Amino acid sequence: MTIHVDPDWWKSLFDEVYLITDARSINDEAVTREEINIFSSLIPMETGDRILDLCGGQGRHALELSRRGFCDCTVLDYSQPLLDIGARDAADKGCAVKFVQGDARRTRLPAAAFDHVLILGNSLGYLSDPDADLVILQESRRLLKPGGWLLLDVSDGEAAQTKITPLAWHEIDEDIVVCRQREVNEGRIHAREMVLSKKEGLIRDKTYGIQLYGQQTLGALVIRAGFEKVTVYTDASALPPDVDMGCMNHRLVAVACKP
Repeated sequence: MTIHVDPDWWKSLFDEVYLITDARSINDEAVTREEINIFSSLIPMETGDRILDLCGGQGRHALELSRRGFCDCTVLDYSQPLLDIGARDAADKGCAVKFVQGDARRTRLPAAAFDHVLILGNSLGYLSDPDADLVILQESRRLLKPGGWLLLDVSDGEAAQTKITPLAWHEIDEDIVVCRQREVNEGRIHAREMVLSKKEGLIRDKTYGIQLYGQQTLGALVIRAGFEKVTVYTDASALPPDVDMGCMNHRLVAVACKP
Protein backbone atom coordinates (compact mmCIF):
# COMPACT_ATOMS: atom_id res chain seq x y z
CA MET A 1 0.00 0.00 0.00
CA THR A 2 1.35 3.41 -1.00
CA ILE A 3 0.94 6.23 1.51
CA HIS A 4 -0.03 9.43 -0.27
CA VAL A 5 1.22 12.60 1.43
CA ASP A 6 -0.10 16.15 1.12
CA PRO A 7 2.97 18.30 0.33
CA ASP A 8 1.72 20.93 2.81
CA TRP A 9 1.31 18.44 5.69
CA TRP A 10 3.82 20.36 7.84
CA LYS A 11 1.56 23.41 7.98
CA SER A 12 -1.04 21.69 10.18
CA LEU A 13 0.55 18.68 11.90
CA PHE A 14 2.45 20.54 14.60
CA ASP A 15 -0.06 21.47 17.28
CA GLU A 16 -1.26 20.39 20.71
CA VAL A 17 -1.95 16.84 19.49
CA TYR A 18 1.61 16.53 18.18
CA LEU A 19 2.92 17.35 21.66
CA ILE A 20 0.93 14.38 22.95
CA THR A 21 1.74 11.86 20.21
CA ASP A 22 5.50 12.59 20.31
CA ALA A 23 5.74 13.30 24.03
CA ARG A 24 8.31 10.54 24.60
CA SER A 25 10.88 12.45 22.57
CA ILE A 26 9.79 16.10 22.56
CA ASN A 27 8.16 16.52 25.98
CA ASP A 28 10.70 14.65 28.11
CA GLU A 29 12.91 17.12 29.97
CA ALA A 30 15.55 14.47 30.66
CA VAL A 31 15.88 13.79 26.92
CA THR A 32 16.11 17.51 26.17
CA ARG A 33 18.81 17.99 28.82
CA GLU A 34 20.88 15.14 27.41
CA GLU A 35 20.49 16.46 23.86
CA ILE A 36 21.74 19.87 24.95
CA ASN A 37 24.66 18.15 26.70
CA ILE A 38 25.54 16.47 23.39
CA PHE A 39 25.04 19.53 21.19
CA SER A 40 26.92 21.94 23.45
CA SER A 41 29.91 19.60 23.44
CA LEU A 42 30.16 19.80 19.64
CA ILE A 43 30.28 23.57 19.07
CA PRO A 44 31.91 26.36 21.13
CA MET A 45 28.97 27.96 22.98
CA GLU A 46 29.25 30.82 25.50
CA THR A 47 26.38 32.07 27.64
CA GLY A 48 26.48 35.51 25.98
CA ASP A 49 26.10 34.09 22.47
CA ARG A 50 23.08 34.89 20.34
CA ILE A 51 21.33 31.62 19.49
CA LEU A 52 18.56 30.93 16.97
CA ASP A 53 16.53 27.74 17.45
CA LEU A 54 15.27 27.49 13.88
CA CYS A 55 12.14 25.35 13.37
CA GLY A 56 12.23 25.16 17.17
CA GLY A 57 8.55 24.44 17.83
CA GLN A 58 7.64 25.04 21.47
CA GLY A 59 11.27 25.95 22.18
CA ARG A 60 12.25 23.07 24.44
CA HIS A 61 15.93 23.35 23.53
CA ALA A 62 15.98 27.14 23.82
CA LEU A 63 14.29 26.92 27.22
CA GLU A 64 16.89 24.46 28.43
CA LEU A 65 19.67 26.73 27.17
CA SER A 66 18.04 29.66 28.95
CA ARG A 67 17.95 27.65 32.19
CA ARG A 68 21.71 27.14 31.76
CA GLY A 69 22.37 30.86 31.57
CA PHE A 70 22.19 31.50 27.80
CA CYS A 71 20.44 34.87 27.86
CA ASP A 72 19.82 35.59 24.14
CA CYS A 73 17.81 32.75 22.59
CA THR A 74 15.25 33.12 19.80
CA VAL A 75 12.85 30.45 18.54
CA LEU A 76 11.45 30.70 15.01
CA ASP A 77 8.79 28.27 13.83
CA TYR A 78 5.89 28.14 11.38
CA SER A 79 3.44 26.73 13.94
CA GLN A 80 1.72 29.46 15.93
CA PRO A 81 0.13 26.93 18.33
CA LEU A 82 3.56 25.60 19.34
CA LEU A 83 4.98 29.10 19.65
CA ASP A 84 2.10 30.15 21.91
CA ILE A 85 2.66 27.10 24.12
CA GLY A 86 6.39 27.83 24.28
CA ALA A 87 5.87 31.50 25.13
CA ARG A 88 3.56 30.58 28.01
CA ASP A 89 6.04 27.98 29.25
CA ALA A 90 8.88 30.51 29.08
CA ALA A 91 6.84 33.06 31.05
CA ASP A 92 5.93 30.47 33.69
CA LYS A 93 9.57 29.44 34.10
CA GLY A 94 11.05 32.92 33.94
CA CYS A 95 13.02 32.21 30.76
CA ALA A 96 13.75 35.21 28.53
CA VAL A 97 13.29 33.42 25.20
CA LYS A 98 11.88 35.22 22.16
CA PHE A 99 9.31 33.41 19.97
CA VAL A 100 8.86 34.42 16.32
CA GLN A 101 6.47 33.02 13.71
CA GLY A 102 7.98 32.59 10.27
CA ASP A 103 9.14 30.43 7.37
CA ALA A 104 12.63 28.94 7.73
CA ARG A 105 13.32 29.65 4.06
CA ARG A 106 12.67 33.38 4.46
CA THR A 107 12.88 34.30 8.14
CA ARG A 108 13.00 38.09 7.67
CA LEU A 109 15.45 38.24 10.53
CA PRO A 110 18.52 40.49 10.10
CA ALA A 111 21.68 39.13 8.52
CA ALA A 112 24.64 38.15 10.71
CA ALA A 113 22.46 38.42 13.82
CA PHE A 114 23.40 35.12 15.50
CA ASP A 115 26.45 33.27 16.79
CA HIS A 116 24.75 29.89 16.38
CA VAL A 117 21.83 28.53 14.36
CA LEU A 118 20.40 25.24 15.65
CA ILE A 119 18.04 23.09 13.55
CA LEU A 120 17.09 20.27 15.88
CA GLY A 121 14.66 17.41 16.33
CA ASN A 122 14.59 16.19 12.72
CA SER A 123 13.25 19.53 11.44
CA LEU A 124 14.71 19.31 7.94
CA GLY A 125 13.40 17.44 4.92
CA TYR A 126 9.71 18.28 5.23
CA LEU A 127 9.18 20.19 1.99
CA SER A 128 8.57 18.49 -1.35
CA ASP A 129 10.66 21.05 -3.29
CA PRO A 130 14.04 19.32 -3.82
CA ASP A 131 15.93 22.58 -3.19
CA ALA A 132 14.01 23.60 -0.06
CA ASP A 133 16.53 22.20 2.43
CA LEU A 134 19.37 23.92 0.61
CA VAL A 135 17.46 27.21 0.80
CA ILE A 136 16.93 26.75 4.55
CA LEU A 137 20.64 26.14 5.09
CA GLN A 138 21.55 29.13 2.93
CA GLU A 139 19.19 31.25 5.01
CA SER A 140 20.88 29.88 8.14
CA ARG A 141 24.23 30.94 6.72
CA ARG A 142 22.88 34.44 6.05
CA LEU A 143 21.69 34.74 9.65
CA LEU A 144 25.04 33.72 11.13
CA LYS A 145 27.85 36.14 11.81
CA PRO A 146 31.21 35.25 10.19
CA GLY A 147 32.71 32.42 12.24
CA GLY A 148 29.28 31.44 13.58
CA TRP A 149 28.23 27.81 13.89
CA LEU A 150 25.40 25.74 12.43
CA LEU A 151 24.29 22.59 14.27
CA LEU A 152 21.86 20.34 12.43
CA ASP A 153 20.19 17.27 13.97
CA VAL A 154 18.30 14.92 11.60
CA SER A 155 17.32 11.30 11.27
CA ASP A 156 20.01 8.92 10.05
CA GLY A 157 18.40 7.96 6.76
CA GLU A 158 20.61 4.96 6.13
CA ALA A 159 19.70 3.49 9.52
CA ALA A 160 16.03 4.34 9.06
CA GLN A 161 15.80 2.50 5.75
CA THR A 162 17.11 -0.72 7.27
CA LYS A 163 15.80 -0.59 10.84
CA ILE A 164 12.47 1.21 10.83
CA THR A 165 9.40 -1.00 11.25
CA PRO A 166 6.47 -0.63 8.83
CA LEU A 167 3.87 -0.75 11.61
CA ALA A 168 4.14 0.61 15.15
CA TRP A 169 1.85 1.67 17.94
CA HIS A 170 2.10 2.84 21.53
CA GLU A 171 -0.20 3.97 24.31
CA ILE A 172 0.19 7.50 25.65
CA ASP A 173 -1.90 6.89 28.73
CA GLU A 174 -4.95 4.84 29.64
CA ASP A 175 -6.97 6.55 26.88
CA ILE A 176 -4.79 7.63 23.92
CA VAL A 177 -3.23 5.21 21.40
CA VAL A 178 -0.94 6.27 18.52
CA CYS A 179 -0.69 3.99 15.47
CA ARG A 180 1.74 4.58 12.60
CA GLN A 181 2.19 2.94 9.21
CA ARG A 182 5.54 3.73 7.55
CA GLU A 183 7.25 3.11 4.22
CA VAL A 184 10.39 4.36 2.48
CA ASN A 185 9.79 5.68 -1.02
CA GLU A 186 12.55 7.18 -3.22
CA GLY A 187 14.63 8.45 -0.34
CA ARG A 188 11.70 9.76 1.69
CA ILE A 189 9.90 8.14 4.57
CA HIS A 190 6.13 8.37 4.27
CA ALA A 191 3.94 7.73 7.28
CA ARG A 192 0.28 7.62 8.21
CA GLU A 193 -0.44 8.51 11.82
CA MET A 194 -3.72 7.69 13.52
CA VAL A 195 -4.40 8.97 17.04
CA LEU A 196 -7.26 7.22 18.81
CA SER A 197 -9.08 7.80 22.06
CA LYS A 198 -10.60 4.72 23.66
CA LYS A 199 -13.36 6.97 24.96
CA GLU A 200 -13.94 9.41 22.11
CA GLY A 201 -12.76 7.57 18.97
CA LEU A 202 -10.54 8.97 16.20
CA ILE A 203 -8.68 12.17 17.10
CA ARG A 204 -6.32 12.44 14.13
CA ASP A 205 -5.61 10.69 10.83
CA LYS A 206 -2.79 12.41 8.95
CA THR A 207 0.10 11.57 6.68
CA TYR A 208 3.56 13.10 6.47
CA GLY A 209 6.78 12.68 4.50
CA ILE A 210 10.41 13.39 5.41
CA GLN A 211 13.51 13.41 3.20
CA LEU A 212 16.16 10.98 4.43
CA TYR A 213 19.85 11.88 4.53
CA GLY A 214 22.92 9.74 5.00
CA GLN A 215 26.18 10.92 6.50
CA GLN A 216 27.72 11.79 3.13
CA THR A 217 24.65 13.36 1.54
CA LEU A 218 24.00 15.54 4.59
CA GLY A 219 27.59 16.72 4.69
CA ALA A 220 27.53 17.49 0.97
CA LEU A 221 24.35 19.55 1.37
CA VAL A 222 25.88 21.64 4.17
CA ILE A 223 29.00 22.27 2.08
CA ARG A 224 26.84 23.22 -0.89
CA ALA A 225 25.11 25.81 1.29
CA GLY A 226 28.46 27.55 1.78
CA PHE A 227 29.69 26.23 5.12
CA GLU A 228 33.16 24.99 6.02
CA LYS A 229 34.67 22.81 8.79
CA VAL A 230 31.80 20.38 8.25
CA THR A 231 31.64 17.30 10.46
CA VAL A 232 28.76 14.81 10.58
CA TYR A 233 28.47 12.64 13.69
CA THR A 234 26.54 9.37 13.64
CA ASP A 235 24.39 7.67 16.27
CA ALA A 236 24.04 10.85 18.31
CA SER A 237 20.59 10.17 19.75
CA ALA A 238 19.76 10.75 23.42
CA LEU A 239 16.74 8.46 23.19
CA PRO A 240 16.63 4.92 24.63
CA PRO A 241 17.69 2.51 21.85
CA ASP A 242 15.19 -0.20 22.78
CA VAL A 243 12.04 1.91 22.19
CA ASP A 244 10.64 2.35 18.67
CA MET A 245 10.46 6.09 18.03
CA GLY A 246 10.62 5.92 14.26
CA CYS A 247 12.86 8.54 12.65
CA MET A 248 13.97 9.83 16.03
CA ASN A 249 15.86 6.69 17.10
CA HIS A 250 18.94 7.02 14.87
CA ARG A 251 20.37 10.49 14.37
CA LEU A 252 22.99 12.42 12.47
CA VAL A 253 24.37 15.65 13.89
CA ALA A 254 26.17 17.97 11.47
CA VAL A 255 28.22 20.93 12.68
CA ALA A 256 29.68 23.55 10.38
CA CYS A 257 31.11 27.07 10.44
CA LYS A 258 30.29 30.13 8.35
CA PRO A 259 33.47 31.43 6.72
